[in-house]
Amino acid sequence: MTHVLAINGSPRNNGNTAHMIRQVLQALEQEGCTTETVRIGGTDIRGCSACYRCIETKDRRCSMNRDCFNDVFERMLNADAIILASPTYFADITPELKALIDRAGFVSRVNGQLFRHKVGSALVSLRRGGGVHAFDSINHLFQACGMFMVGSTYWNLGFGGREGNGIGEDSEGMQNMEDLAASLAYLLKKLHA
Repeated sequence: MTHVLAINGSPRNNGNTAHMIRQVLQALEQEGCTTETVRIGGTDIRGCSACYRCIETKDRRCSMNRDCFNDVFERMLNADAIILASPTYFADITPELKALIDRAGFVSRVNGQLFRHKVGSALVSLRRGGGVHAFDSINHLFQACGMFMVGSTYWNLGFGGREGNGIGEDSEGMQNMEDLAASLAYLLKKLHA
C-alpha cells in the first residue's frame, strides 16, 4: 500500500487549498492509497539560515530544531508521494511553504538525494492570477531532487474566492483534482508493482 503526504501551505485550515487537497486525497483513498495531510501554513517554520550544518552532520535533519521542519521532513521521507499545495500570494507560494522547500531540498540533496524517485505533485489555489508562477515554484523542488512529477489534464490549479471559499464552484479545477489523483495512483502502482 502506498502512502501519500499532502502538505498544505495555507494558513487557512479549511480554505480553498484544503478543499483541493481533500478532493485529491479522497480519490486516492478510493484507489487504495493511505493519505495524510500536514498544514504548515500559519506555523513558525523558518527559512534556511545557510549554516551548512546539514552538510557536516549528514543525519537527515536540519540543525534548526525550534520549529516543525524536522517532523514534516521525516513524514516526507516516509511518503511514496508528496503533494505540496499553496494559495497564491503575490504570484507565488506562501512563505511557510517556501521555507519548507528550501530546507527540505537542501537536506535531501546533501544526504544523498533522499527524494530521488519519489512522486511529487503541486496544487495551487488562486483568486485571479499568479498561479502558474506559484505552480512552477513548487515544481522546482521536484525537478532539483530527481522526483517524478505528476500533472493532470491541465495545470493543477483551482480558482476560488478571497475569503478562502468558492473553489468548489470551479468544476474544471475540481475535475482536474480527480484526474490528478487517478494519475498519481496509476504511477504509484507502476512504481510499486
